[in-house]
Amino acid sequence: MIRSITFFIALILLISCKTPSPTTTANDRNYNYDIDEKLKELQIDLPEPSAPVANYVNATRAGNLVFLAGKGPKKADGSYISGKVPTEVSTEQAYEAARLTAIQLLGALKAEIGDLNKVVQVVEVFGMVNATPDYTDHPKVINGCSDLLVDVFGDRGKHARAAVGMGSLPSNISCEIRMTVLVQD
Repeated sequence: MIRSITFFIALILLISCKTPSPTTTANDRNYNYDIDEKLKELQIDLPEPSAPVANYVNATRAGNLVFLAGKGPKKADGSYISGKVPTEVSTEQAYEAARLTAIQLLGALKAEIGDLNKVVQVVEVFGMVNATPDYTDHPKVINGCSDLLVDVFGDRGKHARAAVGMGSLPSNISCEIRMTVLVQD
């Protein structure tokens, strides 16, 4: 059901958006700054996306929409932030986990489209939090992802979003997030 709604919204956006010409430059495409420079300013190094561990791909395109597979909070040393919120991981630590997850998503997006200056709009973020049944601050956790996307892309980073709790996530990771992005040709 959620996938159908997401596809429908994305289709409407695709039909109604006038996508900028692919011949424009980084400065007149979508931003008054270069995204790679912005990432350097924020001291963010994008990782190479890890290979999928099952029968799926990191990203798939439908026209100008890029659908990114769920990613988790992978640290620079290759380990993941894991544990259930709030008993094993605090809300603040889970916020950082969501921020790390956004960096993983940006790495996968860059691998798919080559240049993050092609991003027209982050359309949707679907955030899942590994939480106890009584935990209700899921949005505070997924803000880690949303805040980073807005820091990087400005208004084009603002998106529709869901932040939900899960009884468990793969390998006990603290959060998993997937994302849909509208890009230039």
